[in-house]
Amino acid sequence: MKGMILKQPGGFEQICLSELADPGQPGPGEIRVAIKASSLNFHDLLVANGTVPTAENRILMSDGAGVVDAIGEGVEEFAVGDAVVSTFFPNWVAGKPFAGVGHFGFTPGDGSEGMAAEYVVRPLRAFTKAPKGWTHAESATITTAALTAWRALVVDGQLKAGETVLTMGTGGVSIAAMQLAKAMGARVIATSSSDAKLAKVKALGADAVVNYKTHPEWSQEVLRLTNGEGVDHVVEVGGPGTLAQSISSVKVGGHIALIGVLTGVQGEVPTALLMAKQARLQGLIVASRRDQQEFIAALEVNGIRPVIDSTLPFAQLADAFAHQLSGKHFGKICVEW
Repeated sequence: MKGMILKQPGGFEQICLSELADPGQPGPGEIRVAIKASSLNFHDLLVANGTVPTAENRILMSDGAGVVDAIGEGVEEFAVGDAVVSTFFPNWVAGKPFAGVGHFGFTPGDGSEGMAAEYVVRPLRAFTKAPKGWTHAESATITTAALTAWRALVVDGQLKAGETVLTMGTGGVSIAAMQLAKAMGARVIATSSSDAKLAKVKALGADAVVNYKTHPEWSQEVLRLTNGEGVDHVVEVGGPGTLAQSISSVKVGGHIALIGVLTGVQGEVPTALLMAKQARLQGLIVASRRDQQEFIAALEVNGIRPVIDSTLPFAQLADAFAHQLSGKHFGKICVEW
């Protein structure tokens, strides 16, 4: 079978289409899945470019959607022909995070073999059913980005109708967060450095937008838009380079979901301001399998569909990563067999 591997950490030129050994038939408690699509995440990019070290000849990609091809003994949750989507932390079934999900040792495409293969055999907990009626490319956007937005706003944030959410940029997490917030009756303020992208965000339903190049101290514009009160929730994907502005933007008693490292992995935190705001700063990485199942149940009710920027063949995965790195995309970039 075919698969996309990273021959060795260190750059997109190390990504290649390879012939891999077929994984065989599933054992007890396992399923065999014919992978049809994946989607790109910033974490996948960091693995591909060598920032996050992984094993030589690693099969890439954390997200995978496809069809159950065979089931092992004792599997009752799935049947052959079911459309499924992978889980980011296959060992985190439900409940609060624990030491085993404090790293990426079991995450596909990082600490374990990824989803960029025509077939995979995994324990059943490595997948959930996909939303009914979705394409495989759409389903592949759930595992990392969209589920992270769900946890940030719903699981951890306990978002309520009438509250205000601040999103950053136009990547997968941010757009999914905006869609969820609007579906739940919240108001959304979106930021970007591109007026063209902000126009697209407005068309998707954002209530207000801020260009952070036009307004370098963009928190002041956020405060103006909220009559000086600030927002209830910040979906913070920037990291240390934007965290101070996020703290300035949040209202007293608000919630900041710290997700991304787009501007680095460490930096100064205005702790006095954070205390004065009495805000909750919550770090998070994706969510549990149970959270994913509940999220999918919600998607089947609220009618949200992901925004997909482009879909390329798996064989052009390096080109897909280059497009992601350019920052020109709006929404998710997907790859298909």
